Amino acid sequence: MRDLKEILRKHQMWLESKEGGERADLSNMNLSNVDLSYADLSCACLNNTNLSGADLSGINLSSANLNHANLSDVDLYDADLCGANLSHANLSSADLYGANLSYANLSNANLNCTSLKGTDLSNANLSCANLCDTNLNDADLSGADISGTNLNSANVNYTNLIHKLELYKLDA
Repeated sequence: MRDLKEILRKHQMWLESKEGGERADLSNMNLSNVDLSYADLSCACLNNTNLSGADLSGINLSSANLNHANLSDVDLYDADLCGANLSHANLSSADLYGANLSYANLSNANLNCTSLKGTDLSNANLSCANLCDTNLNDADLSGADISGTNLNSANVNYTNLIHKLELYKLDA
């Protein structure tokens, strides 16, 4: 994991615009079960990265690219994923309680059995995502695109989502 520490160090320098810094590219890496809690990987590239079982609580992944990443069984409690690209990502059984996913791209993502309780999904793209058996209680879905989303057996009590669903039924 020495290479990972060096990548994180250079990424921090890049974020702070210091010489010798470099944007983190962790694409195609196996980082399963790693502890990256509270790391700053904003704007990092994590395409096709395996992060299954990792502790990513409190991590900053704002504007990061996690296209096709495996985030199954990941702890993303209070994580910042604002504007992140999670298209086609696997987030099954992940804990995203209190996470910020505003403006995130979750199109075609697998969120089966995921906890999105208290999550900010405002203006997120959830089109064609799988939210089957997902907990969406108290999630903010204002402005979110939920077209084509699978909500079978989802736990929903959020008024804004129910209103959005009623509007989709009226348009159909």
